[in-house]
Amino acid sequence: MSAPDGFEDDLLHAITRTGEGFGPHGPAGLAARGLARGRRRWRRRSAAAAVGGAAALALVGTGAVYLTDGSPAASRPAPAASGAPDSGGAGSASPTPGSSPSSSAGPARAAGVSGDEVLAAFRALLPEGRVSNASAAGTDFQDRPGGGGSPAAALVLDDGRGGAHITISIARVAEDDPRRRDAGCPDKKYVPYDACTESTLPDGGRLTVFQGYEYPDRRVATKRWFATFLGKDGRLIELNEWNAVSQKGGPVSRATPPLTPEQLKAVVVDTAWDRVVAALAEPVPVRPGGPGKEYTQEEILAVTAKLLPAGLKQTETGGQPGFADFVVNDGKGKSLVQLNVQDWSRDPSAGGIFGSPETLPDGTKVVVRKQPGKLVMWTVDTLRPDGLRVVVSAFNSGSQVTAATRTNPALTIEQLRTIALAPDWKLKK
Repeated sequence: MSAPDGFEDDLLHAITRTGEGFGPHGPAGLAARGLARGRRRWRRRSAAAAVGGAAALALVGTGAVYLTDGSPAASRPAPAASGAPDSGGAGSASPTPGSSPSSSAGPARAAGVSGDEVLAAFRALLPEGRVSNASAAGTDFQDRPGGGGSPAAALVLDDGRGGAHITISIARVAEDDPRRRDAGCPDKKYVPYDACTESTLPDGGRLTVFQGYEYPDRRVATKRWFATFLGKDGRLIELNEWNAVSQKGGPVSRATPPLTPEQLKAVVVDTAWDRVVAALAEPVPVRPGGPGKEYTQEEILAVTAKLLPAGLKQTETGGQPGFADFVVNDGKGKSLVQLNVQDWSRDPSAGGIFGSPETLPDGTKVVVRKQPGKLVMWTVDTLRPDGLRVVVSAFNSGSQVTAATRTNPALTIEQLRTIALAPDWKLKK
């Protein structure tokens, strides 16, 4: 069954949903009130490339505040998975999925798998019930003009307790693909949830099971549960389910999604996906020339620790390359602080995002933003003549998804300027 035009967006959603769930779906309006800049990203070379075009980069109010060609998916360090997954549930889970010869990465590419076959494999692993609005794309989806995508399936399942929207995607990701880093539990400073577990299979594959909500601020009662499996062979299988017949805009149709955490695990690690994975093209490195020389999370935190006012200490730290965050408390309540330290030297349009900035004697552009409201956000955004961009933001809460803990951020605008303009930041050559 090929995906009809009207359902292709749902398939693309299935392909990319897990990573994006940690990013732009936070408090309403925060993303729109951030920085926007058109720029091509790694996502164009990923499974979601069929969307095409230059993506808008934003200083978003959730997830990673990430302004370069990296993933905006999550502002958290790579998780350290441990332990073994549970067994049972839907399907017949293999103890070492992804280890069979047919699914190993290599130059040979197996025969294609149709959308009908992907859907049939998916349906066979789900509980009994009435299926509607089903559609799927096979491995030929990745060969479409404009970049294609990954095989995926989406349907509504009613097991007698109410309909539920369920999607799955199957991809192969390169060693440097940010989706590998994102395949873990999200940072609770950005995405609150009821439960999330990470485990490692005997062969080294990483498994994450998440039980949370469609919207981090829970403005509607829609629950979103998912499982992701990152195999040693590079397979990334993502299964999402909701307690509604659509992920957005529809009423809640049941108390919880139909698959239990154990069933979610069983579906994503099942050997039924071996043939699909074997038919996928060799993953393309995100950065063919190798990783850029950017600050690591640890390097950013080390510099910032020296620049904080006396008495403030970094807690609840997180981040990823080019981005770091932490929480400080001056005795008046928690305050989240975020930093981007990134190289914009090769982008001739970089200065245009600043509008009418303050320009310092050395040519550094500075913009100060104060976002009022219940969740106050103060930002100092700087761009140096050599292209180094340092952005520092502080909030009047210890997270971006919980109520304010204080009237204003713990750091003043002058203190934010001191951090952003510090000579400690050097463009890496």
